[in-house]
Amino acid sequence: MIPAQTSTPPPPCWRLSRTRALCPLPIQPRAHPSQDSLSFHQMTLIVCLECPPMGLETLKIDDFQLHASTMRRYGLGAHRGRLNIQAGLYEDDFYDGGWCAGRNDPLQWFEVDARRLTKFTGVITQGRSSLWSSDWVTSYRVLFSNDSHTWVMLRNGSKELIFPGNKEKEIPVLNLFTQPVVARYIRVNPRSWYNSGSICMRVEVLGCPMPDPNNYYRRRNEVTTTDNLDFKHHSYKEMRQLMKVVNEFCPNITRIYNIGKSYNGQKLYAVEISDNPGEHELGEPEFRYMAGSHGNEVLGRELLLLLMQFMCQEYLSGNPRIRHLVDETRIHLLPSVNPDGYDKAFEVGSELGGWSLGRWSQDGLDIHHNFPDLNTILWEAEARKWVPRKIFNHHVPIPEWYQSKNATVAVETRALIAWMEKIPFVLGGNLQGGELVVTFPYDRSRLVGVTRQVTPTPDDHVFRWLAFSYASTHRLMTDASRRVCHTEDFAKEDGTINGASWHTAPGSMNDFSYLHTNCFELSMYVGCDKFPHESELPEEWENNRESLLVFMEQVHRGIKGVVRDFQGRGIANAIISVEGISHDIRTAADGDYWRLLNPGEYRVTVRAEGYNPSSKVCEVGYEIGATHCNFVISRTNMSRIKEIMEKFGKQPINMPNRRLQMRPI
Repeated sequence: MIPAQTSTPPPPCWRLSRTRALCPLPIQPRAHPSQDSLSFHQMTLIVCLECPPMGLETLKIDDFQLHASTMRRYGLGAHRGRLNIQAGLYEDDFYDGGWCAGRNDPLQWFEVDARRLTKFTGVITQGRSSLWSSDWVTSYRVLFSNDSHTWVMLRNGSKELIFPGNKEKEIPVLNLFTQPVVARYIRVNPRSWYNSGSICMRVEVLGCPMPDPNNYYRRRNEVTTTDNLDFKHHSYKEMRQLMKVVNEFCPNITRIYNIGKSYNGQKLYAVEISDNPGEHELGEPEFRYMAGSHGNEVLGRELLLLLMQFMCQEYLSGNPRIRHLVDETRIHLLPSVNPDGYDKAFEVGSELGGWSLGRWSQDGLDIHHNFPDLNTILWEAEARKWVPRKIFNHHVPIPEWYQSKNATVAVETRALIAWMEKIPFVLGGNLQGGELVVTFPYDRSRLVGVTRQVTPTPDDHVFRWLAFSYASTHRLMTDASRRVCHTEDFAKEDGTINGASWHTAPGSMNDFSYLHTNCFELSMYVGCDKFPHESELPEEWENNRESLLVFMEQVHRGIKGVVRDFQGRGIANAIISVEGISHDIRTAADGDYWRLLNPGEYRVTVRAEGYNPSSKVCEVGYEIGATHCNFVISRTNMSRIKEIMEKFGKQPINMPNRRLQMRPI
């Protein structure tokens, strides 16, 4: 078993850094900690907080627990007053960006019913999420009740305690109470608001439920895990240390390597898990998970760190499922594609970074959408009937301008491209946050100027199955009764969606992977909260654990084989075509290949330069386990003539021209 990394015991308080982060810190607390007690640890200011967020942002607090004095309309009701909730492009629907009171006066309030006695310790507020409006509360009072009829105001001695609110609509502001207050209900009563705006808020409440074994409601909503893993947010140094611990416990099946460096020079570390780490084994497919291309979408990063711990533990304990997966697959886990962005988000913490701090690379680029737009190149070639004469329907080349030093390309993106080209990946998933859905290519619509359009790939049925394999085994994605994260009800579509039909995005990682390599890549949005408090990590692990494993197992669906010549030598770069699917793949350096397909019969053709094509029918069953479909192909006559002539130092003769020269005049 891999022990949790605790050089010192974790304290019963939550870190609030110099820039107000909320996450555990391994320090020894004072004997009588309070919100005013300070301690220094590696130049970080510590304020002891007794309680984590209650879960307005993560949806642990249900809609029926939120109430308000008035509302402007349903789309701005109390149920929308959740920290970091996002509005859609059109803000006159049911999914607006916060709670807005029906009137602008000091009698308005926003209320949370904790459903049990709770020790409240603080409140976090934001303004309304909106592209068109500027609404936020600049000061407020806090009141408490046990019956929702009699209310007690929080005071400083005999004076009303007025808390400072927001100065703009996006940056969260935390206010801690001088002393914790035990109650069931808490109200926020706005006292002033932005002059040119209205009373609008998004809220999170800090609170600890009081012990109550008879509270059925609480027991029903608790999700626990039995896995002994390191459930915490890891800094860059801690992430590297954790990888080292995993490698030390499982040296025979793990390897740590890096694919390059970030803009700030931090290495992009990956962990390989395989029964023969460091080597590509003939016939064994390569799989990858990556996370953190948006540095503030932290849940995916922690899930991959948990996954590598879990697989090491289970392999050592003899779990047959994990042993089979490790022995038959070469797995690569890259948990932090954008460590520079993560550092920014981590510095302010899980609740106080807003929606976008740390999203971009250090030089301001969105790594996930920083890849060359190969879709346009392929579609224009198809329109001009250049496929396959000038451009193939696969392995579309990167344009020269993109490879120049002056191109606006993140160093992290270049490192990812080199990694993708070096290893013959078959299937991959990139973990993102802020939603509960799996998206699949294409991510760009064919029509210019169209923001949403279903744009399927030739492998649409395969992609839909792959997406559903993750979504259907996630605890929440396909739950039709769950609340939407922000504006889209993806549960109606079984928790999956074509990327371009959600929002078109040129140059996506998924489209590039499909068009430039053999790898089918999907995006998993693994939670509504991009940066959940670490007290939520055990539950998020339970939500995603089975999905992470099931999706990896899909790399063994379809056909696989080796393309050889009559001397038994593997043929690299041979083209594998499936009749009826206008997207081909190529063999790896040793001649092996893997072609993801759904169950059915397929006519498969192999072509290679200098060889005669060969075709056969291959059948894919319903059980996991790719069907073997090997090929032995012969050289063409001209290829054989060239080989003989070159061996003896002569050029092959062009026979038709030779006959013309010998013809009598």
